[in-house]
Amino acid sequence: MKRQTVIALLLSATLPGVALADEETGDDDVGDMSLDNLFKLEVIQVTSRKRVENMQDVPASVTAIQGDKLDVYGSGGMDIRFLSGKIPSLSIESSFGRTFPRFYVRGLGNTDFDLNGSQPVSLVFDEVVLENPILKGFPVFDVARIEVLRGPQGTLFGRNTPAGLVKFDSAKPSQEFEGYANLSYGTQSSIDFDAAVSGSVSDNVSARLSVMRQEKDNWIDNLAPGFVQDNVLGGHDETAARLQFLFEGNDMTALLNYHMRSMDASPIPFRANIIKPGTNDFADGYDSKKIYQDAASRAMQSVDSKGASLKLEYAYDKYTITAITGFESVEILSGADIDGGHGAAFLPPEVPMGPGVIFFPAESSDGIPDHSQWSQELRLSTNELGKLDYQLGVFYFEEELTIDSFSFNTLAGGALDGVAQQQQETVAWAVFGTIDYDMSDQWKVTTGLRYSKDKKDFFAQRTLSPFGAPNISGEAHPSDSHVSWDVSATYEIDKDTNFYTRIADGFRAPSVQGRILFGDEVTVADSETILSFEAGIKADMLDGRARVNTSVFYYTMDNQQITAVGGDSNFNRLVNVNQTVGYGFEVDAELAATPDLLLTANLSYNNTQLNDETLSIPVCAQCTVTNTLNADGRAMLDGNSLPHAPQWIANITARYSTQIGEGELYVYTDWSYRSSIDFFLYKSVEFEGKSLLEGGLRVGYSWSTDDHEYDVALFIRNITDEENIIGGIDFNNLTGIVNEGRFVGAEFKVNFF
Repeated sequence: MKRQTVIALLLSATLPGVALADEETGDDDVGDMSLDNLFKLEVIQVTSRKRVENMQDVPASVTAIQGDKLDVYGSGGMDIRFLSGKIPSLSIESSFGRTFPRFYVRGLGNTDFDLNGSQPVSLVFDEVVLENPILKGFPVFDVARIEVLRGPQGTLFGRNTPAGLVKFDSAKPSQEFEGYANLSYGTQSSIDFDAAVSGSVSDNVSARLSVMRQEKDNWIDNLAPGFVQDNVLGGHDETAARLQFLFEGNDMTALLNYHMRSMDASPIPFRANIIKPGTNDFADGYDSKKIYQDAASRAMQSVDSKGASLKLEYAYDKYTITAITGFESVEILSGADIDGGHGAAFLPPEVPMGPGVIFFPAESSDGIPDHSQWSQELRLSTNELGKLDYQLGVFYFEEELTIDSFSFNTLAGGALDGVAQQQQETVAWAVFGTIDYDMSDQWKVTTGLRYSKDKKDFFAQRTLSPFGAPNISGEAHPSDSHVSWDVSATYEIDKDTNFYTRIADGFRAPSVQGRILFGDEVTVADSETILSFEAGIKADMLDGRARVNTSVFYYTMDNQQITAVGGDSNFNRLVNVNQTVGYGFEVDAELAATPDLLLTANLSYNNTQLNDETLSIPVCAQCTVTNTLNADGRAMLDGNSLPHAPQWIANITARYSTQIGEGELYVYTDWSYRSSIDFFLYKSVEFEGKSLLEGGLRVGYSWSTDDHEYDVALFIRNITDEENIIGGIDFNNLTGIVNEGRFVGAEFKVNFF
């Protein structure tokens, strides 16, 4: 009996995601149980409702990633896009590479590439909302947990959450001395290093320092005649750090968080005429290691950000008061050869041009030279009073943003020929509250209400036109208020199974688009609102060794803000859709098949449709448009699905381990699938992305001593080296963006305590 207990403890320590059965089980009970029955899936604690609670008790569709999965998915220095396709109904894409992720939940997102782009999926890092899209690219390291909340989250989290929320929680300081160091080396001389150390500063103060360093060599050669250069694009050099101090008193805690990021990289490579006309296949001669650009040598991307937050909590017998103050600031400058090729069709025939026909050169850059964001939240919550608990709070947000846009004459060696600037001030505030009421031992009801007020003051001016057009300016001052609400109920079928249903309303305040470097319009999109219906079952099974969570949903969104990207010019226009309808389901499952084998699987289906008989947008001149065109040659969007909204997303993982010598040999594999997508609001043959299947494999050996744990592993990302066109630019030629290829690496990690 004693030997069995010791073996069980050892196995539970080496198999992440699987935990021992209830510690209250006595020795006599253990003797009556098989070894397998001692193992259960780990209880996942989430803070999706600003309380710590079991994920199975939350009346909403929530997925959390932690532990092994985070380590594996981020292998090789992957940026935040590694989450795409790993979680039901979540996809992420970018035309900026590592700096500007665009999130889509249940099909709802925004393709806007402007640095002022507003998104319906909010990102919260350490309880501070990150508004600007560049802030959302902060690297993922020393993170304890990532939570994805699907559906409107407007009651507790407020603005810009009609589609959902992605929430990151960093590992926190501890009084006990602990830490880790992790180093990997891989393809293209990539180096990924991150480390953290935590411990006591005094009896009441602890600290945690986390650092990250990533390097990757340029690996793409430029073969354009007259511009030949080896290893000109594809690399990056990035450093980030986080320093936290935690004070713990009798009734009060204070957490101070400072973080920074600095990156120099090449932008994502645009590849001219990469698509074979009349198909969505690669053009003949495509090679991922080659480009043909006449401005590649000037391509660049630099990002510097810093921020700080202070969280104060005062805990009393019945109540807790929480105050969170946050500050964020970011600077970026990113420039690229937008047309993706060299030469131009209007030049003499003896001047080289390609690949294919380049109608005109396009070289531009955008930057944020000045930015600041302040936020303040204050809330009062009860401490499990009994049948009735509640939270009340106020929220304030202020942002100042300046954006510079530049155009360059590629044919004149990159001479500056266009300048425009945007300035925006945003002020938002809200009051909110939720009530949890236990109607009986089985029925629990939650209601929430939030009043939000948003105002933007926007001004744009063009001081130099690349086309010789007159200088212009424009401004907009939209504002709106809205009452968001939700009602949810949970019914405990038995101690392991909950049924829930939820109705939620959400909104996104008006947005402004004024990148008038290449156009003359400042466009404003009115507020969008959503009404969502959701129901699901969350079940623990097989004595805690299996977990299956399912949900079905249906929503209608009025006045959805969408962005008409490109088409006939290199800028964006905001428009509202009369109505968008979406429906689907999600399944999230885990199984501890044996003490040595852990399996997970998830699947989601999303169907979206635009309902607007009058809405039309410009289309590309070089692609095969399959939408009906009106008399002006614009695509009619009625009945279309949303862009970058795959109907199917699926992910499976398997981890098998066995004891060898004094340690554990393990094999971990994961596979992600998403179905085909449209790159733009209109449908065309060329700009339909094919389905994508990517797999990973990790083989490692771990062992431990008295105060250290070691892990050495070999890993492969995109194991089949599947190459796919995942994005496009449509205003010049059939320009495309390609996914990351196969990545092979080795990793060593040590945990110390």
